[in-house]
Amino acid sequence: MHRNITTQRIAIGIAFFVYGLCFASWASRIPDIRNMLGLSEAQLGFVLFALPVGTLVSLPASGWLVGRIGSKRIAIGAAACYALLLIGIGYWNNMYSLMVNLMFFGAAGNLLNISINTQAVALSRHYEKPIMGAFHGMWSIAGFVGAGIGALMIDGRVSPFHHFISIATLTLVCIAGISAYLIAQDEAPTGKREPLFSIPDKPLAILGVIAFCAMIGEGALYDWSGIYMEKVVGAKQELVGYGLSAFLFSMAAGRFLSDWTVRRMGYKNTLLFSGGMTSTGLLIAVAFPGFGTVIAAFLLVGIGSSAIIPLVYSLAGKSGKLSPGAALAAVTTIGFCGFLIGPPLIGFMAEFIGLRIAYATIAFMGMIIMLLTTKIKGTAA
Repeated sequence: MHRNITTQRIAIGIAFFVYGLCFASWASRIPDIRNMLGLSEAQLGFVLFALPVGTLVSLPASGWLVGRIGSKRIAIGAAACYALLLIGIGYWNNMYSLMVNLMFFGAAGNLLNISINTQAVALSRHYEKPIMGAFHGMWSIAGFVGAGIGALMIDGRVSPFHHFISIATLTLVCIAGISAYLIAQDEAPTGKREPLFSIPDKPLAILGVIAFCAMIGEGALYDWSGIYMEKVVGAKQELVGYGLSAFLFSMAAGRFLSDWTVRRMGYKNTLLFSGGMTSTGLLIAVAFPGFGTVIAAFLLVGIGSSAIIPLVYSLAGKSGKLSPGAALAAVTTIGFCGFLIGPPLIGFMAEFIGLRIAYATIAFMGMIIMLLTTKIKGTAA
């Protein structure tokens, strides 16, 4: 029995890894795809918006599908579609075909995300200690690997199409290899019919708003850290990327450490610590905009951000009102809105009050996380 659980844990970890690998592979070749299609900055922004639209449209139904069909079947099917749609991203030679492809790519990625997190929640019932952080750490590690492979492909002048074929092939092989070891128990209907659109109750809504605040903060670092390093810190062009690298590195490391932290501190204290660390890091970056200080501050933000989403997903999966898939979808829907709203919100604020003050404003998201954490009851205590 123990060996079977260990095998399932490895299989689910591989699923998280190939999910992150496919996404990072696409992200690493965005500049090349832009140049190949001759897109302007405005056109590229329009194209990039197609992916989150696909994700957002599929979110309400994803939990229902996982509940009806089973997380194992959805994970296998979504991973296969995700890999094949990655190839399509490198195939199309016009903007509108690429946008349609990206919408389906976002939808498949969301289904894969909900289903493998449902698998992780199901597996966690067999463990006395938290394990969700390590799975999300696998996704983060895959981001580094995918970005590294992308850099090698760019250096070797390999086209995105052939690059994506190799990643998709690896993904399909991995999924075929782990398919027999994913948890099958979620495939059976629970007998409780859930609506297509599940409205979260108060505990899930609190978790959703925590995810919303966390993803606004993550968006602030993903999309604006380079500009902050350039405009506010005044870093040289070759050093601009170090801010994002510091954030991503500490987030990946923090996710592997978060399970240990939860065992020592508990869910609630870990979330309080995470919200405080995120706010502190951003405020340090605002108050002391030197290169070394900001790098250290972004490291703190990465550590603070690392545990929040895995913890929120873990707690949502324990909802007694909805199935794990439906609960995860409800929380993810609220949280993902933060990821959509965050970057343009920062841009709007930066236009009128400056990027430095905008970052200071985003720091309050961590404080809101701390406040909401005090409202969590039950399994989070």
